[in-house]
Amino acid sequence: MTMTPAVTACPAKGDASAPTPDTLAYSLTLPSALTSPTVARALTRTVLTAHGLAALLDPATQAVAELTAAACTFNATAEVYLSLRFREGTLRVIAYDSHPRHTHPRLAEACDARRRAALRLLARVARACEGDWGFGEAREPGGGTRMWATVPYGGGVAYGTHG
Repeated sequence: MTMTPAVTACPAKGDASAPTPDTLAYSLTLPSALTSPTVARALTRTVLTAHGLAALLDPATQAVAELTAAACTFNATAEVYLSLRFREGTLRVIAYDSHPRHTHPRLAEACDARRRAALRLLARVARACEGDWGFGEAREPGGGTRMWATVPYGGGVAYGTHG
């Protein structure tokens, strides 16, 4: 008896190749909770290791934790959003929260000062890696605030080795 393979209108097809640095592209929605920075760090460790970027673990997990913690702190809804991408030799970490930019100049200035203070360690990590960081209005339809950090591969590998 000869068996013929089943024909389906929805064939399963996926990329079976091993992850590489250039295929690192992950997005995650997290609850706005105290545990989310820990979950985000664990995810980052797993993802970077799988994509051959374990040399960036220390600065990347620190950046992810700082951005996620700040997003949860400033968030006005139940969820925050985190994105990890590796492009052109640089890891890009972006976190979004729902806190809108203030229209009143003094409120905006005070809120920005609070956010800069919350991200003080992130600024040091980015600077030590020769990367960059910042925050501003989210361009997405839902609004809120976008915070980000970059970790260039060379600077991230050297992170923590400077006197």
